[in-house]
Amino acid sequence: MDFIIKNIWFLLFFVWSIPLSYYRSKFRKIIYQTDSWLINIKPFFWKEILGLIGNIYPKNISYKKLRNFYRFYLTIYLLLLIASLVLN
Repeated sequence: MDFIIKNIWFLLFFVWSIPLSYYRSKFRKIIYQTDSWLINIKPFFWKEILGLIGNIYPKNISYKKLRNFYRFYLTIYLLLLIASLVLN
């Protein structure tokens, strides 16, 4: 129990990051309009960032839903980071 208390922030980040690769892969496949698994290892960032901040496919409903969910997911990461910095 003492281990869990001492490492709570690490454990929270670890648990929250487990589905990250799935969501990021799904989001990148919509952004770059491909079904290839290679999109997960290529370092394309600008279009992904623009797709996350803006609205590059305004008529694509699945893009909008996933973008909003991914924003929420990354916001929780930011909140975890801020809480770990403030509370430690």
